[in-house]
Amino acid sequence: MDVHRCRFVPYPPSAINALAFSHPSSLTTSSKGPPTLRLAIGRANGDLEIWNPLRGAWHQEIIIRGGKDRSIEGLAWTQDPEDEDKNGFKIPGRLRLFSIGYSGSVTEWDLATERPLRHASGNYGELWCMAAQPRLPSTEKADTKTVNGVELGIMRYQSIVVGCADGSIVLLSTADGDLQFQRTLTRPPKRHARVLSIAWQSRNTVVTGHADSTIRIYDTRNGQQIRQMSLGAGPQGGPKEILVWSVKCTVDGTIVSGDSTGTVSFWDSKNYSRVQRITSHKADILELAVSADGETVFTGGMDRRTTLYRRTAGSRPGEKKRWAEVAHQRFHSHDVKAMAVFETKKISILASGGLDTTPIIVPIREFGKEHHRTLSSLPQQPPVRSVPSTGLLVSWWDREVSIWSISGSASKHDMEGVLEGLPKPPEKKLVAKVLLQRQGEESITSADILQDSSMLVVSTLAEIKVFRLREKLDATISLRKLDLPEELNKIGAKLLQVSPDGKWLLVITSNNKIQLLRIVRTAGPEEYSRFLPRPISLRRLARKTTQSNYLHGSLGAYSRSICRVEFSSDSRIIVIGDLSGHLDTFVLEGHEDLTQDPPIASSRNTSRSSSSSSSSSSSDSDTEAHPTLVYAQHWRRNPTAHLIPKLPSAPLVMSFRPSTSPSSTSSDPVPNGVSHLHPTRHTPHPHSHDLPHGESRLFVLTAEHQIYEFDILAGKISDWSRRNPTSTLPSEFRALLDRAMGSVWDITPTRQRIWLYGSAWLWMFDLAQDLPKPSDTDDDDHGSHEGFRSTKDVKKRKRRRDKTKLLAHSANGDDVSSKKRRKETGTGAGGKIPAHELGTGIGRSVRRTVGPGGKDAKIISLDRDSEGTDTDEADEKEAEEESSSSALIQLRRSGDPDNNNLKVKEEEKVPGPPPYWGTYKYRPILGIVPIGIGSRSGTEENRGGVEVALVERPMFEVDLLGRYYGDQEWEERKDRGDLVR
Repeated sequence: MDVHRCRFVPYPPSAINALAFSHPSSLTTSSKGPPTLRLAIGRANGDLEIWNPLRGAWHQEIIIRGGKDRSIEGLAWTQDPEDEDKNGFKIPGRLRLFSIGYSGSVTEWDLATERPLRHASGNYGELWCMAAQPRLPSTEKADTKTVNGVELGIMRYQSIVVGCADGSIVLLSTADGDLQFQRTLTRPPKRHARVLSIAWQSRNTVVTGHADSTIRIYDTRNGQQIRQMSLGAGPQGGPKEILVWSVKCTVDGTIVSGDSTGTVSFWDSKNYSRVQRITSHKADILELAVSADGETVFTGGMDRRTTLYRRTAGSRPGEKKRWAEVAHQRFHSHDVKAMAVFETKKISILASGGLDTTPIIVPIREFGKEHHRTLSSLPQQPPVRSVPSTGLLVSWWDREVSIWSISGSASKHDMEGVLEGLPKPPEKKLVAKVLLQRQGEESITSADILQDSSMLVVSTLAEIKVFRLREKLDATISLRKLDLPEELNKIGAKLLQVSPDGKWLLVITSNNKIQLLRIVRTAGPEEYSRFLPRPISLRRLARKTTQSNYLHGSLGAYSRSICRVEFSSDSRIIVIGDLSGHLDTFVLEGHEDLTQDPPIASSRNTSRSSSSSSSSSSSDSDTEAHPTLVYAQHWRRNPTAHLIPKLPSAPLVMSFRPSTSPSSTSSDPVPNGVSHLHPTRHTPHPHSHDLPHGESRLFVLTAEHQIYEFDILAGKISDWSRRNPTSTLPSEFRALLDRAMGSVWDITPTRQRIWLYGSAWLWMFDLAQDLPKPSDTDDDDHGSHEGFRSTKDVKKRKRRRDKTKLLAHSANGDDVSSKKRRKETGTGAGGKIPAHELGTGIGRSVRRTVGPGGKDAKIISLDRDSEGTDTDEADEKEAEEESSSSALIQLRRSGDPDNNNLKVKEEEKVPGPPPYWGTYKYRPILGIVPIGIGSRSGTEENRGGVEVALVERPMFEVDLLGRYYGDQEWEERKDRGDLVR
């Protein structure tokens, strides 16, 4: 594979302004969080990202695109109280997400449709901060409200409190699934002290931080101010007022505040006096977070520091505990603006973000003993497309689409080695640019281009735009807007894809409806593409989403949101994947007959097209009985769709194998150009029921990096996937942290390679070969992994690791750690830091001697025991995965009771290309797309293949605001390049 390394594609990531977990911390929960746990990230450009922690995998599920002059400045989750159905079974309450921006309204989001659900605004100023009321435990009686002498138990719903720029504080109610104004706690004061931060001390008490050096306490039941605490005057020579940027409350009611002087203050929960303050930052503290047990506090600020404080016991008996700064570290390269905490017995993490656009996951309980985790700031679905035949590269971000022309030979980078000599950079030229400026100026959600470079399709959540492309004499491209069918003219889309043969446009609307548009070529001197007037609607199988624990809340239809779509290479098979892991497949029946009239859908089909995707079985059978014919072809559900089991997690990569042999496609004409089916009185529109018979093997990579390959038409696991289950994947691949973003096929007569990539890695599997068995993976001859730690490297460190094992052995040779073995699991961030890399610092072990001579000496570890071994509560996600995996195993063994297909013949190893290969050389990767045919010179093995454009977006090329340096001005001089030695 030949590679163009491209850094000219614009895609500036946006700063992180807000973070929020969907569930509060619970130290009584033994799992790694409920299956509905999500992390919401709000960015300065209005984008809203939803991440699934997935027990450490961290999968970016969706991005709700923002728009011009939009920003998300605050986020909050609530959970409606559970209900009961007519049979007395508990119905989980709905999880709801709210946000604020630079406006006077609070927005509730519908995650399933990726649209705002409702807004709440009033006669108050610009909103600066928000907080959700703590949830009422299910065992505690709900608060009551008396109306006309009748008690109404409506207070189990969580209220939302917002602070405004004019100093007012407003309480909003989420009762009855609505969002309404409830009460104004305080009117704007004369000085208009801006409310900068807000938090709940209890279900009836609110703490606010202001821009006039004060912290105020309010009772939400009557709106009265309980107390006002002052931080005093500002520092000498600085501003007169102190800005209280953040306030939080611990589980015992202690108030913690961070201000513009870099000081964190601790206030008593009863008399509201300041008991301690620590100045640990060189600049403003912008955000802070508190652990679930109230014993740990994190602060982040303009000086890029993330500082850890812990409450420690006094040095004298009876002395109260005091807070102390334990450690600080610069995880971020710019201001830290947002933090969020989630903890259970098995997971303990802090999520932070700021102006450097990168989310960071930091361990709390194991701080200093586990690595932190850096998530990607780039989207999970690459915003790039290409036309290999003409060398066009299409990219988009916000409301802008750029079309580039790439020509010239690729830099001679064969992925199995780098040839000597400097590569010649490819010639590039910006040939067209599109700027969307209508329909609320929302950001682009998806785009695609026909493979003949004749049409560009762009979508937002408000509309779909189609442009006709024509090359001009100066090698640039002119664009002309085309009309869409009336039914889709004002309907937006979140996903678009054009079929490889350029005859179908697949549209996934915001409400997850599947629409297909037929593209035809007009005859005449100026031939161009257009759409037939009536779209075709496809329906997915109706599936129920089950949830075992009603306390975890429900995300509704969000799990059925469509996240991936894919056409087969002959354009006659469509696969739809959703976040729950279900795959729906559709096939194109019949043979194309262009002599027939264009389709005119009946009123029956028109009514069906507007119905819900979860229709009954009777309407599905009616759809099959009266299909919408398009030139003697029609789309229908795959007859073997029900045989394909649910995946353990959402699909990240879905790609059909390219066909290596000529086969009949939908473009093949019927014999003599005339349909061999004749109309009759009972069948006025006859059509063939022939199914496609081309390449139907689908490669799937899930969010947990499990690989499967399905034969879609047969409804079974492919032969390669039978012989190579997930357990045979290389350990280096399974250890990858960043999730896969996409794939590129490299098919020649001698190899069938698929190149997978994430934001920081590139990996190849040759599907023409079997992977080595797990027992053989120690042999480096099986594969190459440039930049990955190999098995030999691990063996070199064996002696070093053996030294650390001495800490777990007693002086007489007994293995202390073996007396109580537990499953070693991380706490949700990075992996554990090896003992030999921890270095010196706080003592982690002591030597205990009993008796003279120290004969009974023992090494005792001071590390707290790993928690989370309780088995009181089963992990629902693991149970669901076990059920799903058993279905996949059964499918893998179907038709082979003796399991003969799983037996691979032991043959003598033949020297040849490796079955897998990986590298960390390219990063961060925005996307990889084919732009032509690879090198035609060299050996037979290296000849041919594919030529790709690898788009990189390194952060050092992103224009960010100036950052604070403080007493380290030498870094500023180094950044400018004038540092003198």
